Amino acid sequence: MMDSSPHKLYHVHGFDSRQCLENYFSNKADVVFGDDTLKFVIENLIQVFAVGHIKGDILVDLSLSSIVHHLYSACEFFKNIIILKVNNRCIMELKRWVDERTGAFYWGHTSKHLQEKEENSDQFQDQEAKLRSAIQHIVKYDLEKENMTEPLVLPPADCVISAWLLDVISKDQDDYIRYLRKFSRLLKPGGHIILIGSLGTTYFTVGKDKFHALTYDEEFVRKVLVGEGFIIDYCNVKERTVVNDLIDYKAVINIAAHKEK
Repeated sequence: MMDSSPHKLYHVHGFDSRQCLENYFSNKADVVFGDDTLKFVIENLIQVFAVGHIKGDILVDLSLSSIVHHLYSACEFFKNIIILKVNNRCIMELKRWVDERTGAFYWGHTSKHLQEKEENSDQFQDQEAKLRSAIQHIVKYDLEKENMTEPLVLPPADCVISAWLLDVISKDQDDYIRYLRKFSRLLKPGGHIILIGSLGTTYFTVGKDKFHALTYDEEFVRKVLVGEGFIIDYCNVKERTVVNDLIDYKAVINIAAHKEK
């Protein structure tokens, strides 16, 4: 199926990662998506990791822009986090935060929310520092290569986490399946995958540009995961409650699954 959308593609056209963070993930008063993009995600991942099944040596993250808040809980359960980014601007923005450089994006509002939700909040007082130390590599990848990180060969991961990336790189449902299959090849036998996405979306706006987003529903994600040999362990969907023209999603989904050995 050919893509007929007039909107830009995240991984093909220029993408301003900082503006994306400001629009959808900041603590500014006019950012209305916080309950969905920040709080809902953090609270769900606390639950997912608290069960204790998802842990190990290596977690690979493939996510939108330069977000980090979805990795706070993960850094308690994995020794090494490898982050893959599709363009240099996302890499530069993320490294600015990891290296604590002047002008780095402020994520303090998200670590504070994590502390408020954790029963043993004292151990999370320096969560950003823990996450920085757990991030071992930030690597550029090419979606169309058989080995996305060529010439680097990544060690098999215990878990892959992907937040909103499949939504924006998939021109159609076949693309979604193809890229999910490629992501799942990064896993060890029996490894886990965690997907965060927006349901019913057709576009999202960054600056003056509208970008393509794949429209899909919960049933589609479940069918794809099962079809790729995953067993679903957790799923939660939050309906959208705010109106804003920047993006037209209907709900946010958090879903976790493990690969059959």
